[in-house]
Amino acid sequence: MGITSAFFSATSGINATSRALTEIGNNIANAQTIGFKTRTVSFGDLFGANLGLGGASSALVEGRGVRVLGVDPSFTQGSLQTTSNALDLAIDGDGFFQVSDASGNPFFSRAGQFNVDANGYIVSPAGLRLQGYQADAVGNINVGSTGDLVLTTQQQIGSPTVDVSMSGNIDATEPIISPTTAQLLADPSNPSTSQFSTGVRVYDSFGVGHDVTVYFAKTANNTWEYNVIANQSEVTVPPANENVTTGNALVAQGTLTFNSNGLLLTESDPAGHAISFNNGSTAPQTIIFDFGTSITTDGGTGTDGMLQQGAASVLLTLSQDGFANGTLSSTSISEDGLIQGRFSNGTTRNLGQVALTRFINPDGLQPIGKNLFIQSGDSGTPLVGTPGLGSFGKVISSTLEASNVDLGEELVNMIIMQRGFQANSRIITTTNDLLGELVNLAR
Repeated sequence: MGITSAFFSATSGINATSRALTEIGNNIANAQTIGFKTRTVSFGDLFGANLGLGGASSALVEGRGVRVLGVDPSFTQGSLQTTSNALDLAIDGDGFFQVSDASGNPFFSRAGQFNVDANGYIVSPAGLRLQGYQADAVGNINVGSTGDLVLTTQQQIGSPTVDVSMSGNIDATEPIISPTTAQLLADPSNPSTSQFSTGVRVYDSFGVGHDVTVYFAKTANNTWEYNVIANQSEVTVPPANENVTTGNALVAQGTLTFNSNGLLLTESDPAGHAISFNNGSTAPQTIIFDFGTSITTDGGTGTDGMLQQGAASVLLTLSQDGFANGTLSSTSISEDGLIQGRFSNGTTRNLGQVALTRFINPDGLQPIGKNLFIQSGDSGTPLVGTPGLGSFGKVISSTLEASNVDLGEELVNMIIMQRGFQANSRIITTTNDLLGELVNLAR
């Protein structure tokens, strides 16, 4: 007590403002750090002994200075910056990315700078692995327990063609012809054996492409025969269906009928045709040539596939569901965290899904540096979910969240704390002068 108490109060003020200036300096230093969150020092006063001699109403309590109560982070959203890296991720919401070291220890961060390491793991600049839900070989994702996200699947295995679908028109005014198998094999492009044709590439179980041609010939009123011709060297067919001179082979044949309005009425062999490619792939391979939902065979309308109208023959749409082997060429990430791979064969497949974590009290997270936090008793246990769910927030690809430091505010705070430091220093010098006067009185 007494005049020397001012020394201790001022010293506590110097210590408190020094700590505040340290945090302000750290905030300013990290103004350009991706995902950094401003930290603010909070103060509390100190009181000493009760100096009062009376009851509680007349009690006098001596102030003893100030102390630092805590350093609180501010998790307000930082501004979003666009980048050219699809694995740069920002969270628009309250969630955190969860990353883990090689031992599986969890850390949490708002900094979404990620890339792929030599082993295919999606990692932070510090080498920590991003957590999420891994997809299986065909792209199915089980949103259960999280794990390291890894893009080791650099290939899309080729898939055999099962269905060839087409729509268009074949000219109802064409004359009736009755080509024989021998004629078709001799010259399938001869107008006397077919009146319309279209080529399509189909794929075997190795993902190898084979070019076949579908020829249409009108064999009776409202009746058309289709014949599928392939290269003889690529398929195995009965001798009667091959021609060594032209190199053609008949691999499939069927009939289409139309009603009086030109709508598709029936189609033969709706279950498909067995085609045997001779390169060691799965044989026979069943391929369905789908010309629409016919009225009688399929119970459809007969309007969504091939029609027979009095107009020039034309192919409007043609598709098949097989594809060649492909390599991963790029990735994209949607707002719900779904990681989709694009392959060189034009296909896409789900590779995984980013998981987000949130806390009941994020202010209670313990910072450990490198833009990382760990769980503490004050933060509560982490809640894991998918982006876009509740308050987890959505993920924005090719975007980074900037620091939320307000330089103007920090500079103002620095001046305020500087003045506080100076004022406390002045108290010490003034108190020292007063003590000097007391010493002089004793002389």
